[in-house]
Amino acid sequence: MPLATLRRAARETVSGLPREFWWLWTSTLVNRLGAFVATFMALYLTLDRGYSASYAGLVAALHGLGGVISSLGAGVMTDRFGRRPTLLVAQASTAVSVALLGFMRDPVAIAAVAFLVGMASNASRPAVQAMMADIVRPEDRIRAFSLNYWAINLGFAVSSMAAGFIAEFSYLAGFLIEAGMTLACAILVFVKLPESRPAEVPAAAGDADTPVSLGTVLRDGRFMSVVGLSFLVALIFQQGYVGLPVAMGEAGFTPADFGMAIAVNGVLIVALQIPVTRFIEHRDPRRLLVVSSLLAGYGFGLTAFAGSVGVFALTVCVWTLAEIVNAPTQTGLVVRLSPARGRGRYQGMYTMSWSVAALVAPVMSGFVIDRFGAAWLWGLCAVIGTAAGAGYAVLMRRLPDEAPAEQPAGVPEGVRAADTPEGRADRPAAGDAARKTAGEAAAAAAGDSARDTSA
Repeated sequence: MPLATLRRAARETVSGLPREFWWLWTSTLVNRLGAFVATFMALYLTLDRGYSASYAGLVAALHGLGGVISSLGAGVMTDRFGRRPTLLVAQASTAVSVALLGFMRDPVAIAAVAFLVGMASNASRPAVQAMMADIVRPEDRIRAFSLNYWAINLGFAVSSMAAGFIAEFSYLAGFLIEAGMTLACAILVFVKLPESRPAEVPAAAGDADTPVSLGTVLRDGRFMSVVGLSFLVALIFQQGYVGLPVAMGEAGFTPADFGMAIAVNGVLIVALQIPVTRFIEHRDPRRLLVVSSLLAGYGFGLTAFAGSVGVFALTVCVWTLAEIVNAPTQTGLVVRLSPARGRGRYQGMYTMSWSVAALVAPVMSGFVIDRFGAAWLWGLCAVIGTAAGAGYAVLMRRLPDEAPAEQPAGVPEGVRAADTPEGRADRPAAGDAARKTAGEAAAAAAGDSARDTSA
């Protein structure tokens, strides 16, 4: 491909996004670059502290449970107190609790602080996703979420490699480095990111008089269906980290073999996330979610036929492509179905579906492998992927039109956020503003003009 073409593609990928988005993106990248503890926690507890594998599993479960609980609480905070304060509290609490965990020696204290770390570290997700939806135009959200997902995986890939070297020097250094980098993210948010919570929606918009609570989210049948489908898809993807290593180990492969196979996942995401997003950005989200669910299910299903590291790596390629397509598309769908004043609660519920899947997946994979064998687990993944694909096909027959960009707090009435001094430098070309996704065009053609104002 000519260099000029590559430059043009890169420019089009990053153009049109407001400056605030890039500060938020930088915060995400820095945070993930310092995510050492999750990588070496099991090794720290078993090798350095001398605890059993069962205890390490208990600590991991408590860490995950903390994330489940904080998802909803952080979502409420995001709507009630604002995106910026929630991010500051979450990141500052993460920095303090991670540093404290490095000094804990009593097993009960370690478990308790690990639970707090799980709560604090997961609390920032609803705020980040809600803020991103606030500051990015609807037609650019898929691209923005994809770039953010790319930053997460790039940071994780680098931190995973660095964690091994840091652990050889000092586990405590890893805890303190992560705490310091998380604190740097909190400072970055405080200095560079203004509050983005939308101003009150006018009465004509239809939902100004309807309070948004967790009950509102739970009664929104269409959105809770998305949460349920998200849980099914997340349950499949989790098998790459809980079911796959166990199955490969029972088949006689070494941990190094698993490492080589699963490394394909990170490499492909870093290499393909941006170009694939350019291909899918304006395509029908219904088809993308159906296809990605099927690819995920049958990608893991093909693992039943794998007999070498190379074939395992090929199956990882299939479900990684599904992950690349599914992650930004599904996050964009969540925003599309969320009332502007309830984005934090809606994002919190969506985040919780992944946290619950992370708790359920190890139990499911262990039970199925022990009772029936690994082949049944991969067949079950294919069935779950098929069910999720069918669910998306039915759910997305009639979607509301994409809502127009909301007016963030602090921006005068009649002035677009992109026209403020902060956003003017990144304003896209005039032709970009008129673009619509293929999904939006299809909805308009079908006469689906209903707004989603579920209460």
